[in-house]
Amino acid sequence: MRVSELSAPATITTVERPVPSPGPGQVLVRMACVGVCGSDTHYLTHGRIGSFEVDYPMVLGHEGAGVVEAVGEGVDEARVGERVSIEPGVPCRRCAQCLAGAYNLCPDMVFHATPPYDGSLAEYIVHDAAFAHPVPEGVSLEDAAMVEPLSVGIWACRKAEVGPGKRVLVTGAGPIGLMSLLAARAFGATDITVADINPERLTLAAELGASTVDSREARFDEREYDVLLECSGVESVTVTALRALARRGRGVLIGMGGDDVAVPMSALQEREVSVTGVFRYANTWPQALGMLADKSVVLDGLVTGRFDLADAESALLAAKNDPSSVKAMIYPGGVPAADQSASGRPAVDDRSER
Repeated sequence: MRVSELSAPATITTVERPVPSPGPGQVLVRMACVGVCGSDTHYLTHGRIGSFEVDYPMVLGHEGAGVVEAVGEGVDEARVGERVSIEPGVPCRRCAQCLAGAYNLCPDMVFHATPPYDGSLAEYIVHDAAFAHPVPEGVSLEDAAMVEPLSVGIWACRKAEVGPGKRVLVTGAGPIGLMSLLAARAFGATDITVADINPERLTLAAELGASTVDSREARFDEREYDVLLECSGVESVTVTALRALARRGRGVLIGMGGDDVAVPMSALQEREVSVTGVFRYANTWPQALGMLADKSVVLDGLVTGRFDLADAESALLAAKNDPSSVKAMIYPGGVPAADQSASGRPAVDDRSER
């Protein structure tokens, strides 16, 4: 099978590897779509994120969907042919965090494309069957691949207690910011403002139903918000946005920037503002797939580039090289024909489409 490797610093190579065999409790998945995340690009260009350092070669990619081709011992053979969305992190399911339901904080998490573990940019992967989620009828595999970033938005909205009547500020209109906007709308918020400096992304945010502001104007303090979903990772934006929270507001820090950020303590204390970070997600896939199935979340227009596995490097650098790029999608089995994907739905070889 073909595999896209981060073979050396800033170097992507397409290589051949044997097709893996599923072990007990695992499924073999023929990958249809793999979305590019900013973390993938950062590993390519910098070789590390925080304490996680690449041990070359490594396979990138953790936003994926595909079709079950074979099952390992203990897995129902009826799953062969099933379309699945890959939840990329497999926890130990034994530690205190897992047993408390916070498996995203499992210290022994095996997570796709986080060193030392390989990711999803391959024609086939093996994965724990419990974390290969069935895709509902009517949801495309391309949308199913975007459940991972949507889950980040859902997890942040849960932490922020987003609901009807909440005034929400989203800072950063990249893929995670836009997913947070869509999740907040699905949670019932109708008064949402998105801030960024990229005019193309602000236009898209407006099309998705948000009010928009150029964050260089920093006019968030013209009103008070109940919720901040901070997706930019920019210190000046974070601090200004925290000051814009209303009394008893909730700020959720999603974007990763510098290790240390100055916090406006007096503003937070005087208003009893709650601030928390988020780390990935837990138990979000069923809700995310349900939102896609009932159309409370619609992802049309977010995929702005489609690439073959051999062109993975171009996909990984798309957002850096093109300010209009939002989500690059890689197709390990080949890019769908243009005339078949004009609607935004991929025409991948999907023998299990029902």
